[in-house]
Formats: sequence, structure tokens, C-alpha cells
Amino acid sequence: MELHEILPNVEIFRGLSPDELKQIAALCSARQLHKGEELMREGSPGEEFFIITRGSAAVILASNSPTPRTVVHLGEGQVIGEMALIDQGVRSATVSANEEATEVQVIRNTDFLALCERNTKIGYLVMRNLAADLSFKLRHLNLIAQL
Repeated sequence: MELHEILPNVEIFRGLSPDELKQIAALCSARQLHKGEELMREGSPGEEFFIITRGSAAVILASNSPTPRTVVHLGEGQVIGEMALIDQGVRSATVSANEEATEVQVIRNTDFLALCERNTKIGYLVMRNLAADLSFKLRHLNLIAQL
């Protein structure tokens, strides 16, 4: 799929206009990954986030576990590393490509935050969408913990 087809369906960009999505697209640069190649490593600095545009990726947790375990598989249109937009913290997981010729769009956090300062509507909507997503994940996690 092409970037202009994927961006309108990316959850954190919900509510953005076509012009605002073009501004997001202007920040993107494509990166190709081979099957098994790491996109990011747990504990490394969170300086960019990614949108999967082809293929899929595995999110792997290694800390607090004797053996690394895959916790989720992500596919086209899903975002990886977005938590660093909020806290500029280190990576909470390792992510590697599940398929040959996996492609991601890379957006540097500094570039994205500069765009949000120039266009506060983009910043507001993206942060609102991130907050809603994190809230959903916390509620889901709490429900599982209660079982």
C-alpha cells in the first residue's frame, strides 16, 4: 500500500485533514527490513517512531523474563515507538521484522514535535489519540490482571 492510502487509517492520525496528513507524510522516510532484522532494541533511546507500510513486525519483551517472548504482532498501518513522543524515554521492547521486505516509514520525534508546534491542531489531535490508545491498553491490561 502507498503512504497516502495508509496514513488516513493510522489510529494516532484519526481526525486529521488531508492537508495535515500531507504534512505528516513530508516527515516520513522509508526503511526496508529483512525478516528477523531489528527495528529497535529494548532499552535504546526512543528518537523516532515508525508506521508499518508493508509486512509485519513482532514486539518482543526480554526484561523481567528468563527468555524473550513475543507479545504482539503488528501489521500495515500500525505504529511502533509512539510512546517516545510522550516521554522521550527508552524503548520498552525490541521490535523485529516478521517478513522479508517489511517496510516502515520513519518519523524523527524532533521533526514531529516541531510540526506540532507549528500546527497545534495536529499536536492536539495526535496527543488526544495517543492518550485514548494508552487508556484503552491500560484498561485491557487491568481486565486481564483481574482474571
